[in-house]
Amino acid sequence: MTVHAPPAPRVRRPWYRQLYVWVLAGIAAGIVTGQLAPDFAVRLQPLGTTFVDAIKMVIAPIVFCTVVGGIAQVDNLRKVGRVGLKSIVYFEAVTSVALLLGLVVMNVFRPGDGVHADPAGLAVNDTVGGYIKQGRSEGWGHYLSDIVPDSVVGAFADGDILQVLFFAVLFGVALNLIGPTGAGIASGVERVGTAMFQVMRIIMYAAPVGAFGAMAFTIGKYGVDTLTSLGKLIGVFYGTSVFFVLIILGSIAAAIGVNIFRLLRYIREELLIVLGTSSSEPVLPQLMRKLEALGAPRQVVGLTVPTGYSFNLDGTCIYLTLSALYLAQAVDVDLSIGQQLAIVGVLLLTSKGAAGVTGSGFIVLAATLSTVDTIPVAAIMLIFGIDKFMSECRALTNVCGNTLATLVVARWEGVLDTERMQQVLAHGTTEPPALVETPRDVADHQETSRPSADADDAELTGAVAVPAPLTSQGPGS
Repeated sequence: MTVHAPPAPRVRRPWYRQLYVWVLAGIAAGIVTGQLAPDFAVRLQPLGTTFVDAIKMVIAPIVFCTVVGGIAQVDNLRKVGRVGLKSIVYFEAVTSVALLLGLVVMNVFRPGDGVHADPAGLAVNDTVGGYIKQGRSEGWGHYLSDIVPDSVVGAFADGDILQVLFFAVLFGVALNLIGPTGAGIASGVERVGTAMFQVMRIIMYAAPVGAFGAMAFTIGKYGVDTLTSLGKLIGVFYGTSVFFVLIILGSIAAAIGVNIFRLLRYIREELLIVLGTSSSEPVLPQLMRKLEALGAPRQVVGLTVPTGYSFNLDGTCIYLTLSALYLAQAVDVDLSIGQQLAIVGVLLLTSKGAAGVTGSGFIVLAATLSTVDTIPVAAIMLIFGIDKFMSECRALTNVCGNTLATLVVARWEGVLDTERMQQVLAHGTTEPPALVETPRDVADHQETSRPSADADDAELTGAVAVPAPLTSQGPGS
């Protein structure tokens, strides 16, 4: 007797199944609103800032819980140190390439030639003046001291991811060392992390509204006309960033068996949220969860992604090199190759620890110009008006770089589930039957006509539902 498998159940898809479409619609509506009603659009700023703040609210707890849970379960603590060392080595190598790429591009296209700006005639406003003052006051020592928080509570209250990561590593190692007692505490921490991911899931309902408000404010405040005044510099920056992602990161991805276009499709929701909010921070929790779903172990994701948000800022490095050399060209300062390499050398240090948000780029740039003392610091007023538009590209490139960095480190460590990764990337953010259907699903197909909470969560965050046995530590463990 021939037994026919029952037909696949028809599952109702919730509206957030295609979250990226709604975010894209919010961005488009924001552009139109900012252009047609700029005064009204400026007043929409709280929509964007509130959404970003809501995501930031859960970033520190999620990073802490993910890192502690991952380290506490490692059978050999040397693996943690090895992952951290490999991450730093990779970060330094790739950011150095980004800085040198910016230097080469600026010497080829030279968008600042012909500006002939007089630094003495540039009026520095209060905002830029504050950036300059902070950049000049920061010595080399703060890059080390800023890693260690004044207090555990202070690290969480300030939302300093690097400080939270520092404490999380120490706490995770401590739990690992005390044995069975620590395992119970680690289990409780993981449960808190699961709850925090659910909080993030709820907040993500507001992503289209947040993107709409942020984009409307940007266009209404600065106007599309602002783009035309320094259009050549903006074009060079965006073109360089696209080249870096598709060619340089694409080559690295190909070396570990990853198609860069499929990887970008997999994180498209995150990229659109970054585009709308001009910040990479709102997508950090989602990015960590999706990388776990892609086959990277939790301890690698927990260490690499938060650290990369401070030390692997590829887009920021490109921006800093382009901006520094653009200002030199604009004020007619002729830099020798040695002086340009000196600027790159300083940027290798000053670019570390810069957050991927508007304002930090000016602080780092001011600190760099003050250190090299060959380009007037006041010249940064020339690019102040377009920084908001530049920050979007910076953040997008940073997210792409950190996504790939996690997979590279996991592959380098030999713990990347390449079979799962290839399956998930082949289907993007959909749930193909080969990945989600189990024998129990077939037997109980009549009871699966409605999506479960876990399936909804996977669809909302963009994570792909995959069989739990593929790795010992999945997103929901």
